Amino acid sequence: MRKLQAQGIHHITLVGADRQTSIDFWEGVLGMPFIFEQPNLDRASESHLYFDPGDGRLITIFTDESRRPDRSRTSTDPGAVHHLAINVSKATFSQAVERLDERGIDHSGVKDRGFMDSIYFTDPLGFLIELAAYRFEPPTGSSHAEVLLEAHRLRVARGDYNIAEIHLADAIETLTERSRRSLSDDRAPKKAY
Repeated sequence: MRKLQAQGIHHITLVGADRQTSIDFWEGVLGMPFIFEQPNLDRASESHLYFDPGDGRLITIFTDESRRPDRSRTSTDPGAVHHLAINVSKATFSQAVERLDERGIDHSGVKDRGFMDSIYFTDPLGFLIELAAYRFEPPTGSSHAEVLLEAHRLRVARGDYNIAEIHLADAIETLTERSRRSLSDDRAPKKAY
């Protein structure tokens, strides 16, 4: 038996209401260019809208002009999607509260997640959206996931409750030492002054 090895998310498809509501939110609020549209090939009454979230993947929406937006929170039953987290830069994140407020969009305010900061709000259909900004940049040649994996190992070994910035900094140092060679025999921390 062999795995079906994943290599990333290809796209995520959500059920939308009317076409313009999706365009206004995904492009007009979140800045994702509307790049492609065709009929839903499995349901002729629907359209299939494609948006570029900025990382080479896609967010797609099935729309139907007979459906109207309903701001009631979407299901959180088992099997349902709880929320969609969207990566934003620290510069954009620092402006998020102001920009949501100027549109009258209720939100959670900034949430400290140890390794990132988050803000939560719902789209016009009641689907929970998270704006997430990492607190770190991975070393060249490493991914955010690799830093988090190493930070997790350090956190568990130290008996700490959750990942904090100390774990991230130490993980980045560990990954850098593993991936970048040095002429020094001893790469331990030194007191240079």
